[in-house]
Amino acid sequence: MTQSKDKAQVGRLAMRVEGNLWVAYYALPNTMTGALFLGSIQMAFVQEESAKQIFMALMRDAVSMILKRQTGVDALWPDKHGRTAPAHERAGRA
Repeated sequence: MTQSKDKAQVGRLAMRVEGNLWVAYYALPNTMTGALFLGSIQMAFVQEESAKQIFMALMRDAVSMILKRQTGVDALWPDKHGRTAPAHERAGRA
């Protein structure tokens, strides 16, 4: 995710499967170190693509709201499906 003034990436929405949960974090661009927990949902509830997209949209909106309050700048999201996590972050079920 980028901010609109200079389009520098300031962070990202990271989604991870942890046990039976799908967990959302706000993380810096290239690391999960210090990531901020945003929320989680049981995997059973996001098996359908439409439910998955609704949860992701809620988490994007939460991050956008936090950044707007902190910086006064609207966040820009690259696309609704996001990007694949870096290989070192793809741990599967924790």
